[in-house]
Amino acid sequence: MATVERVRILTAPSEQVWSVLADFGQIAEWAGNVDHSVVLTPTGGGEGAARRVQVGRLALIETIVGWDPPRRLAYSIAGLPPRLGEVVNEWTLEAMGEQTRVILATSVDPGPRPPQQGVGRLVAGRMAKASDKMLDGLASHLTTGSST
Repeated sequence: MATVERVRILTAPSEQVWSVLADFGQIAEWAGNVDHSVVLTPTGGGEGAARRVQVGRLALIETIVGWDPPRRLAYSIAGLPPRLGEVVNEWTLEAMGEQTRVILATSVDPGPRPPQQGVGRLVAGRMAKASDKMLDGLASHLTTGSST
């Protein structure tokens, strides 16, 4: 498994950051690399909730696999090429008074063989660039109410 982490200190209390992340179907409002999103399940949050996310030509289904308010949100990402195996984004929030340390970890588990692990590292690195864009958009949204 390959995991890449991105870390940001945001100028907003953790409860405010959590409220944006927990509004699961609204990621397109703040993530500049998401064209459209819609909730697919009756509940918009909590384990098992799912959303459809349009990123360019890719239509992804993201399903919450970890929900620990107001500290942790993890979701699996389906719709990527099958050879990538399991892909999970995990957001972790650490309160720092009026600031929040946000960690966004992307894990790719394409399989146990060395060639598969190489692909996993490559894909995790590319997905980290998307994570940077999401973190930029989240920071902008929290300060100005818009995405980047």
